[in-house]
Amino acid sequence: MEALRLEWAGGAPKLWAAEAMVRQGLVTTVSSRAGSAVVAGWVGSVRDRVAGARGLLDDFGRPGAAPPLPTGDYAAVLVYRDRILLMRDEQARIPLFFRESGGRVSAVGTSARRLGDAAELEPRYFCRYLTGNMAQPHSELTPFTGVHRILGGEVVELSTTGQMRGRTLRRVRQAHDPLVPAADGLSLSEAAKSLRLVLVNAVERRMGRATACHVSGGTDSTSIALLAARLLTAEHDRAGELVLLAGRFSSGELAGEQAYLDEAIDEIRRQAPATRPLIVDADDVTDFDDFEDHAGDPDEPHAHAFRAPFWSRLHAAAAELGCDTLMTGCGADPMVDANPLHLHRLARRGQLRQLTRQARAWAAGSERGLREVVSAQVVQPAFPLAAERITALVRRRGTVLGGLGDFTRPRWLRSGFARAHGYREASIAESRFVFGRRPEQSLYEAANYIAAPDPLSWRRARQDGFLLSHPFLDPEVIALMRRLPAAATFRPGRPKAVLREAMADLLPPRIHGRAVKVPFNELYARGLRTHGDELIDLCRSATHPLTAEMFDVETLCRAVREAQLGIGDAYSWDRVNSSLALVMWLERSDPRSRAPGAVMSAVVIAGP
Repeated sequence: MEALRLEWAGGAPKLWAAEAMVRQGLVTTVSSRAGSAVVAGWVGSVRDRVAGARGLLDDFGRPGAAPPLPTGDYAAVLVYRDRILLMRDEQARIPLFFRESGGRVSAVGTSARRLGDAAELEPRYFCRYLTGNMAQPHSELTPFTGVHRILGGEVVELSTTGQMRGRTLRRVRQAHDPLVPAADGLSLSEAAKSLRLVLVNAVERRMGRATACHVSGGTDSTSIALLAARLLTAEHDRAGELVLLAGRFSSGELAGEQAYLDEAIDEIRRQAPATRPLIVDADDVTDFDDFEDHAGDPDEPHAHAFRAPFWSRLHAAAAELGCDTLMTGCGADPMVDANPLHLHRLARRGQLRQLTRQARAWAAGSERGLREVVSAQVVQPAFPLAAERITALVRRRGTVLGGLGDFTRPRWLRSGFARAHGYREASIAESRFVFGRRPEQSLYEAANYIAAPDPLSWRRARQDGFLLSHPFLDPEVIALMRRLPAAATFRPGRPKAVLREAMADLLPPRIHGRAVKVPFNELYARGLRTHGDELIDLCRSATHPLTAEMFDVETLCRAVREAQLGIGDAYSWDRVNSSLALVMWLERSDPRSRAPGAVMSAVVIAGP
């Protein structure tokens, strides 16, 4: 989706912003004597978008300035008299791309498809896309030759004529910063107090004029909505509205969540009686509904497009009420639960007795065997590709999906294409991104890109008038959880112990004590039963030449059949889902099938 654009005419930069998104507050334009800026998203806080954009322009406009990136969900273009800066926040919710040739940038925008040429696709991108299980792309490559992604936390500097001057990764304040106190020796209660404080700040930053909170009846979403309700009640001098957004299932496994959902809503309304529940019937929603649109329309292939129907239903309901932000509990599982990869750190340090003792506690708390825990948290992070190959040999048993993990080549990806375009190198790079040299820290980097369905949020932003926002993925929350020792967060059999302790005075008893939540497996199984034949027909009838060059179509169809029968697991199914999304994306890549671009208005570039 095109929210902003930077081009050059006669050697001078021309900056544009989408008119409709400016009116909605999704794009902010500011100018000063220093220069001009267009910001897609928000800097600092949702309610003070203009002040945040102006502060960004001023901070980076000072001579020799190299400030840390501020908190927010944004992509920004700053045009000064002597340079141009392109940047994204560290959480990388909003995309930003540039088209470059010979060291000179000719265009910048939030739509890779608008910058690229569908006739000149980049095969290496597809190899990288087909590794791993990321909801969002996180490498520089894009599907289009000559179009590059600005990474999360990156600042790109250009001359005023578009010459590339440099690319720098910058971070918000992290654990090594002297302004952040050490966390060694914290007890669970002390860690919980710290988490409560940063979560309140994260929620407050994201509250708008009409805030929607997704509520499922789980610990995570209920915690966010309760904090929003408390903040709204305390703000006597600032008008605001809170909407509780939930999907309701009257049958099947997910119907069992209704009692928890009712209890959560009752407690939130007790904290803020004016809160408005918005319960959306979702019995007729399945995964893969409208797959042609959800997978074919985005700028890039969207690996989690299969789950878009449920989120789209909720988005549309919140948009009808005029909400200007939607908060979720996404990201809590990896961010605020105890980090099992601390076992890998103990192994690296040779602390084998402590490793054995903690691994036994993890096994007891998760109802898994000791060997399984050590394999998953110590061996696999150390040797991810070798561990997956061994697992595949043991579990394949004549199937396509058996033993297929995150990184190894799926059998339907042709070996010739993989060799020619760097699949092995891509799988190594992806495994290093996920685990790295210190897996217990890499977890937080990777989880940011796994946890949230943001490509859908960005694609729908113009029609909805808001973006998804995730307090558990706030930089302050992540920095705190990075610093907490395992002893302060792990309690056997009690997942997210530090979050439960932090919210003990607000969470209803049943939700505070629940340890298991019903997953969305039923939606997936029902979606494959309903749409499996259509998906197979899609693969067999695909006409884009890259589909046949990349995939053994019949093997991919066999994988779909196995997924319908329940063969494999969540990891192997996600590999199927991402491949199906890619097939559909290629089928819709013809520029003649694209919707017209947004109406853009010129931004006056301020002079001295």
